[in-house]
Amino acid sequence: MGILELFVIGLGLSMDAFAVAVCKGLCMRRVNWGHALVIALFFGGFQALMPLIGWALGTGFAAVIEPVDHWVAFGLLAFIGGKMLWDAFHEDDEAPSCPAEGEPLDLRELTLMAVATSIDALAVGVTFAFLGVSIWLAVAVIGVTTFALSFLGVAVGNQFGTRFERPATIAGGVVLILIGLKILLEHLGLISF
Repeated sequence: MGILELFVIGLGLSMDAFAVAVCKGLCMRRVNWGHALVIALFFGGFQALMPLIGWALGTGFAAVIEPVDHWVAFGLLAFIGGKMLWDAFHEDDEAPSCPAEGEPLDLRELTLMAVATSIDALAVGVTFAFLGVSIWLAVAVIGVTTFALSFLGVAVGNQFGTRFERPATIAGGVVLILIGLKILLEHLGLISF
């Protein structure tokens, strides 16, 4: 798996974090760049840590699952992408709960949101173990991509509101499904890149 594919996976995985960062930006009268940096660090850090944990778990089972690894990778990516699409079309359109102006970030809440938005990356890390992906490159690309998009998400939320939240989630889900399909078709010998 090349760096471009890892970047595209990073984009897909970071859409949940981007959407939450947009909501955080909505709550700011003016963009607090310090808060934006902390939010981006949390989301980028957890999005990088989860594939590493998944990879570590997956390497323990790689010999057992290797004959069907392409089906596992396709299934996990299709499930994650499908879940993102489901969420995009079935979520409530409620306004985010905003803290009072000047109030510090709730780090406990931020940690819970970072874990919740990065669970998908845990499953992707398992597929990386089956596919023999360079985990350190993958972790770096996914973490940096999520950091950048989360930082940008705070500013976008502050400027434009939730207009881009649903399209970003839909795009992320479609991208993950297409990458899973590509992996499956390559292993079945139906396409080659």
